[in-house]
Amino acid sequence: MTGPSESPPPAARRPWAAHVLIPTLWTPEQALAVVELLDDIREAVASLYAQQIQDLVREEQGHGEAAHLAAGGNDPIDDRTF
Repeated sequence: MTGPSESPPPAARRPWAAHVLIPTLWTPEQALAVVELLDDIREAVASLYAQQIQDLVREEQGHGEAAHLAAGGNDPIDDRTF
C-alpha cells in the first residue's frame, strides 16, 4: 500500500500543475498587495525574456496570417488603399 509520504512515479507527476484558490475574504489592501506582486513578477519575466517573447509573438502572428491566406483569405496588404 502506498503511504501518504510517497510521491507518485515520475510519469504520473504533473510538473507545475496547480490550482490557485483565491480567498474571498481579503481586505482591499491584501488584494492590492497581490496585484502589485503579480505586476512585479510580470515585469521581471518580461525584462528577462522580452526578445524571446517578441519573437514568439511574431512567429505566432505570422503563422496565423499564413493559415488565413492558405484558407483563401485576402492578403491584408492587397486590401490597403492609398
